[in-house]
Amino acid sequence: MALNKTLAQVVVEINQTANKFESSIVIVTDKQSIDAKSILGLTYSVLSSSSFKLEIYGPDQEEATKEMLHIFWKFNLPVTVNS
Repeated sequence: MALNKTLAQVVVEINQTANKFESSIVIVTDKQSIDAKSILGLTYSVLSSSSFKLEIYGPDQEEATKEMLHIFWKFNLPVTVNS
């Protein structure tokens, strides 16, 4: 799958949102775990995965979880949370 404008936007929004928080934000796919603050890892995971699990731990995890879920839902990406 090629990186189109929508997928690029997903990657950028996930990365920018994750970097606003102190909490650790990891996206787990069927193949790997990716630090949401790493744009390179995100690009590959969004292109190659069909479902995602968020693992969020830290002092601002409640707010980080809300904002991260919003992005996944906005782009109709299947996601669950383990925090």
